[in-house]
Amino acid sequence: MKRPMYFQPQYLIFSIALLLMAFAARRYDHNVFVFEICVSVISAVLIIVFSIKYHKYVNNVVRSAVRSIKGVNHSYLEKFSVPVVIAGTKGDILWYNVKFKKKLAHNKDCTGDLISCFISNIDINTIIESSGIDVELDGRHYTVIASEISDGAVLYYIDDTDYKVAAKLYEDTRPVVATVNLDNRDDFERNNSDDDVNQAVVQVESILKKWALSYNGVYIKNSSGRYKIIIDEKHLKLAIESKFKLLEEIRAIKVFDGTIDTTISMGMGRHGSTLRECEQWSLQALDLALGRGGDQVAIKDKDDYEFFGGVAQGVEKHEKVKARVIAKALTEKIAQCDNIFVMGHQSSDLDAVGSAIGMWSVISKTFDNPTHVVINKDTTLASIFLDNFISHGYKNTFISPSEAKKNVNERTMLIVVDTHSPNFVEDPELYRKCKNVVVIDHHRMMVNHIDNACVFFHEPFASSASEMVTELVQYINDDALNRYESEALLAGIMLDTKNFVLRTGVRTFEAAAYLKRKGADTVEVKRLFSDSLNTYKTKSQLVSEAEIYNNSAIACTDDKMNESKDIRLTAAQAADELLSIRDVQASYVIYKSLDNMCISARSLGDLNVQLVMERLGGGGHQTMAGTNLGKVSRAEARELLVDAINALANETTDSSASIKRRNI
Repeated sequence: MKRPMYFQPQYLIFSIALLLMAFAARRYDHNVFVFEICVSVISAVLIIVFSIKYHKYVNNVVRSAVRSIKGVNHSYLEKFSVPVVIAGTKGDILWYNVKFKKKLAHNKDCTGDLISCFISNIDINTIIESSGIDVELDGRHYTVIASEISDGAVLYYIDDTDYKVAAKLYEDTRPVVATVNLDNRDDFERNNSDDDVNQAVVQVESILKKWALSYNGVYIKNSSGRYKIIIDEKHLKLAIESKFKLLEEIRAIKVFDGTIDTTISMGMGRHGSTLRECEQWSLQALDLALGRGGDQVAIKDKDDYEFFGGVAQGVEKHEKVKARVIAKALTEKIAQCDNIFVMGHQSSDLDAVGSAIGMWSVISKTFDNPTHVVINKDTTLASIFLDNFISHGYKNTFISPSEAKKNVNERTMLIVVDTHSPNFVEDPELYRKCKNVVVIDHHRMMVNHIDNACVFFHEPFASSASEMVTELVQYINDDALNRYESEALLAGIMLDTKNFVLRTGVRTFEAAAYLKRKGADTVEVKRLFSDSLNTYKTKSQLVSEAEIYNNSAIACTDDKMNESKDIRLTAAQAADELLSIRDVQASYVIYKSLDNMCISARSLGDLNVQLVMERLGGGGHQTMAGTNLGKVSRAEARELLVDAINALANETTDSSASIKRRNI
């Protein structure tokens, strides 16, 4: 912005020129002469008046600035060793010292220019309220401190370029430790010759080493089969900008005729006070990456995690060694406890209730410890199943959270099934009161997970918590389950696999076969999934009114639908139904529950809905996830969902383009 007209000399020159033109026009036209004389005189008077007023304003502001600095007069302000400038209320420069003119204004007169040119368009009030802001001018770094005066502000420019350059160098060279795991090495070694396995591993190691060296890093192969990579913070930021294309390069490796997908998981520790702390954080991040299904990078610093990747399906482990070890450890822990509570997640479904019943059955029939299933009958989504189960003589099996809390002592064990988040359990207060906690869950690992469990059985590749419990039962007491309890577990498996369509592996069918041998009736289980006529109508309406956006089906409930007490269950079922539409890779149903807008998300595996829901504060599986958006409108919820879908689509597009370029 140029200086105001009332003190710019060219306007005074214009008035003088106009006066001369008037005298020149006198001989030709007297009226023109009079008009131009009047205009020139008036303009000259106005400019002089405004200039006097402006200079008076400048003097007042400068005097105010001098008075605000106690014990310092104007001459000392002029001789300050740092650049000083005084700006008026309009942001115009009124005065500056020699240092400012020489270092920042390049010896040019900038009186009347806007101060925003010298503070990177930052508002002066922002500088006054802060302890100082960073400004870069002509390659130099300054910390600008402002002091408020009656008619403006005094700004001091402290040149701390050397300190900031040193600080950036320190930040850029801080070490980052990465621990890398080859997710499916066991699959490589099973049913393949050593030569073929070595060839596949060499390809992975070659890419890892090349990636580390491209970032000036150190590559170390451990005897345990894992890899350590050490890079610096500067190159980590470059890797983050590239969205860790390393994952795509590893996934593009085709070994054993393409029958086995190659993926890695990487945990990275940054901003630790020591290298050892960074390494520990990298191991914690790697555990979380593996718990979320692998094929991703997890970065941990002191307070938070970041995730990249995670588009591949979880790798099923065929061995049941872990289940056997967990069963043995759980047996030892139960023997040391007085009573046991089994609890699922809030708004419990068939998988939560079924797995809880399975654990209750094997414990109550194997040990003498009093055992109960903790459930809120008013909020469960499996009320029909629960009523049917109670009618067969299991009334005393279930207790409310309030009853359970009355019987908690130091030797009480709480077994949490079908969730690993302390915020999602049926009753968080009961969880906090129990000192001995066991977790059995199959959902992808969340950052905020139960971290004080004495036994943590987590298998992200498992179809359901009911499948995991079925495996444990076989190692604890093979004769524990009867027909009704087997049907409860089978119902949980069928719910989470959508009748053995999604997330099913060899062990899923083995668990179902075991339950069938124990007397589970598939016809009776099918009846548990029957809907009322109103529920079916609501579900059909949601499906019929859905819209397709970016290969995703989006449906929203209306106010009448939200009045239904089964809206959560109906929304989930509608999301499942929408997947049957051609070319739909994912489905989302937006509904209102307890004044909060929620989203139920489903996919067939081509698109990771967990990543979409995590952007909105939720979580879940690659094929089944959800979130609670809080008190937002239906339109706002849809807008947030569309933004999350677009963000994930852009990342996927970038990765695909990168792979295509490499192939070319």
